[in-house]
Amino acid sequence: MNRIFKLATGLLLVTSLAACATTDRLSRIGEEPPLTPITDPTVQAGYRPVTMPMPAAEPASYQPNSLFRSDATGFFPDQRARQIGDILTVNVTIDDSARIGNQTTSTRSSSNDMGVGGVLGSVFNSVAPDEVSADAAIGTTSGVSNAGNGSVNRSERITTQVAAVVTQILPNGNLVIEGRQEVRVNFEVRDLIVAGIVRPEDIASNNTIDSSKIAEARIAYGGRGQITDVQQPRYGQQVLDAILPF
Repeated sequence: MNRIFKLATGLLLVTSLAACATTDRLSRIGEEPPLTPITDPTVQAGYRPVTMPMPAAEPASYQPNSLFRSDATGFFPDQRARQIGDILTVNVTIDDSARIGNQTTSTRSSSNDMGVGGVLGSVFNSVAPDEVSADAAIGTTSGVSNAGNGSVNRSERITTQVAAVVTQILPNGNLVIEGRQEVRVNFEVRDLIVAGIVRPEDIASNNTIDSSKIAEARIAYGGRGQITDVQQPRYGQQVLDAILPF
């Protein structure tokens, strides 16, 4: 009875959520998908400051009659991103392909015979049927075989640009960046998200950086809208796929 009650409660909740989603979709018939408002990335749900192992900080020092300080990086400053809130351009270039094939085969067989002799053999022969001999009273055989095949054939290619904002400066000077881009075409919105950690030295003189030089890179490319909705299974099918054991 308890399981039936839980199942009924779950179905009621799913039905309520589906009804809310349907009502929301009905209210947007004939309208473009709304764009997300621009907000501070540090106050968004799920934002977590990045912490990494850092070397000991070295305080800046000045020498008498010198124009430079110990932590200076150049005589003339440039316009490359280096402070929180600065913007730099990320050149996203992903051209990956992988082809892997594996094949395994294993076979094992064994056979064992055991007999008894002497007095035990005579006693065994006196009580055992005529077709059973004490020389091979017990015999066992076993066999195991296994064969497996697997292959992976994957190819991905993305080339685009997105502006990112410096959201944090780590103690060793590395910059934490995050950039979001939304483009709406008719009734479909394309989303592009880039986040990670970069070295100031890897930023080019034109204030750009390649995605291959971003550590802990998180790159998401997708969309939402009418076309994406059609490509997704219906809510009922997703629920059945999640709860059915077969």
